[in-house]
This record gives sequence, C-alpha cells and structure tokens, in this order.
Amino acid sequence: MDLGTPANAQIRSPADGVVSFSGVVVDRQVLSINHGGGYVSSFEPVESDLKPGDAVSQGKAVALLSTYNDGTHHCASPCLHWGVRLHGEYINPLLMLGELEPSVLLPLNDH
Repeated sequence: MDLGTPANAQIRSPADGVVSFSGVVVDRQVLSINHGGGYVSSFEPVESDLKPGDAVSQGKAVALLSTYNDGTHHCASPCLHWGVRLHGEYINPLLMLGELEPSVLLPLNDH
C-alpha cells in the first residue's frame, strides 16, 4: 500500500515487534519489523538507525521517509510503501490497524 506522506515524515511502528531487516533492496532502504504470530511489516523508502534485533513498541518512531528519488519511484509525490505479510503471504496492511468499516464509494459529482 502506498501512503502519501510529507517528505522526511516520521514513520511509526504499527505494533510491538523486533526489527528483522534494515538494509537496501533494489536501491531503496527497507525496514522490516517482525510482530510475532507470523506478521511482518515492511516500509520503504526509509532512513533508520535501527538494526536487526532492536525491539520497537507500537507507535514508536522507527524511521524517516527517505527523500531519495532516482526518478524511478512510482509515486508522483513523497509516499511510503507499507507492506504486511502473514506467514510469508502479503495481506492488506489496514488489517494491522484494527477493525475497519466497509468502504463506501460516492459519486464523483457529490464533492
């Protein structure tokens, strides 16, 4: 999921966990957090001083959105890519935020 984010925004952990990866993947800095129970969240592009094995708490600032852009990023403005895997399979990251109401689509001319 891509989330529009101000440049250099603080990125916070969605749940308690332990950093499982902090490094470069395909020219972008990635931070992954193992939350237990098979859940792993990953954030990119970010800048973080955390290292594998570091414990994090829900809501703790874990990184800053990277300002790195080589022109190949798919977002037109600064954005955070947030991925969540459950037992290795990608799931909707919004499930990490608790219960959600169903989405309601409105006609374009109503705003």
